[in-house]
Amino acid sequence: MRVVIAEDSVLLREGLVRLLTDSGFEVVARVGDGPGLVTAVDRYRPDVSVVDVRMPPSFRDEGLRAALEARRLVPGTPILVLSQYVEERYAGELLESGAEGVGYLLKERVADVGDFVAAVRRVAGGGTVLDPEVVAQLVARRRRGDPLDTLTSREREVLALMAEGRSNSAIADALYVNEGTIEKHVTAIFGKLNLAATDTDHRRVLAVLAYLRS
Repeated sequence: MRVVIAEDSVLLREGLVRLLTDSGFEVVARVGDGPGLVTAVDRYRPDVSVVDVRMPPSFRDEGLRAALEARRLVPGTPILVLSQYVEERYAGELLESGAEGVGYLLKERVADVGDFVAAVRRVAGGGTVLDPEVVAQLVARRRRGDPLDTLTSREREVLALMAEGRSNSAIADALYVNEGTIEKHVTAIFGKLNLAATDTDHRRVLAVLAYLRS
């Protein structure tokens, strides 16, 4: 599995290279700024890119803006943001560019190497991985008249856990109920959000997008 790492801190960048290499990944490029990320993605077409938000020259949101540019240049290229900060505007745009193959984790909350490696693999495989704090900040300001207003409090809990990338089984474990109950909640969520089954749209991804946009 081929990886591009975009991180301006040399120590952290080399640490990620070592960690991912030891876990069986091939690091095809390591860069320290946004333009370098875009160039590397275009050149190598990696299975996943691990990207910091704040990079030179202004150390504000260059990484996320470069990730968006990379997704426009190579549609669907998987991006895992690994940052100290939640940059709400561009994080939302990144998710709206297609929630498949997108992740956003906070560095200080990554407590287990195995979980991090699993998150990289999940994003590379087209999954979505979001830190709960990222989800909380993205949905903190909900608009009136939101279609999610029709959901029950339990359905909101289920949808929030879906947004974190959890399976029905994992959601059931988190809420201490059986998986069949979660399946009923998920079906109800799809119905209330008018997400009919189709051959092309992934209803789970669309439900998460609706949640994050609200």
